[in-house]
Amino acid sequence: MADASTVPTLDDVARAAGVSTATVSRCLNSPERVVEQTRTRVMAAVEALGYTPNFGARVMAAKRTFTIGAIIPTMDNAIFARGLQTFQEELHTRGYTLLVASSAYQPQIEEEQIRALVARGADGLLLIGHDRDPAIYNYLRARSIPVLASWVYRPNGTQPTVGFDNRSAMRALARQVIAFGHRRIAMVSGITDGNDRAAARVAGLREALAEGGLDPDALRVIETPYEIDNGAAALRTLMQAETPPTVIMCGNDVLAVGALRGAREIGLSVPEDVSITGFDDIELARIVTPQITTVHVPHRDMGRRAAEALIDMVEKRSAGVSLELECSVQMRGSLRDLRM
Repeated sequence: MADASTVPTLDDVARAAGVSTATVSRCLNSPERVVEQTRTRVMAAVEALGYTPNFGARVMAAKRTFTIGAIIPTMDNAIFARGLQTFQEELHTRGYTLLVASSAYQPQIEEEQIRALVARGADGLLLIGHDRDPAIYNYLRARSIPVLASWVYRPNGTQPTVGFDNRSAMRALARQVIAFGHRRIAMVSGITDGNDRAAARVAGLREALAEGGLDPDALRVIETPYEIDNGAAALRTLMQAETPPTVIMCGNDVLAVGALRGAREIGLSVPEDVSITGFDDIELARIVTPQITTVHVPHRDMGRRAAEALIDMVEKRSAGVSLELECSVQMRGSLRDLRM
């Protein structure tokens, strides 16, 4: 193990570059504030000496760890990948590091992870969805930990949100389905218990049915975890009905692709025999045949804006303002127009 005296210091870098230690600090923490010629000389000295900034000293000086925690429900599919990627990219440009945990859609696990991230000094937290035990929010509030919820939009909630209205987005897709002449509609949803996004999508579909003069209480809904195999199994169950649906609306694209596979396994053609829709517009929806009619969620923009908003909260430039992003219906080959 190298002797501690051989570890290069900030003073060493300053001497090598012929600048002050303050200039070195600015190059490392706010490089845009240093002229290019000086910045190049300092960074060359950093590289030559193998200098690594003292994280502990930075934390003590700023009274922050420059770490943001994010807890997502799953890493098993791409639903959260794009948004989280741009979230991390924006954090990086602002000098923050991201710690990610996955709760497997289990509130108790999420609570444990929230406490663990706080114990590790996270300056702020990104959570998915809004509904959780109020005691968690009280715990975070008592410790002055800024919290932002995403993948949802709730302007009047107790926590700021950067995301979209799941209910209205599904309602818009369902309106198009009904406009295409579909009256026998079923849904394959994610588990709604503890998942406000899934519950809102079911509610949005029911609202569209009522608007279209259909009975929302007659809607058949199968709730199942977000997996391709589960989507296939749900379609097989729904198509065994005496009067099977003409369209199956799925709570996300993973279930929709599973339903597409399930239809093929029992000899049905999509959309000739049954139409299928999804939600999220992940890449998976565009690489299957036929491509899935779905709701496009602005994942990348959402991740970037969530990072901006949360950092503003951490750095006390804002108490937190909710921002709604627009979704759009993407019409593709998996939805048949029965009027034609």
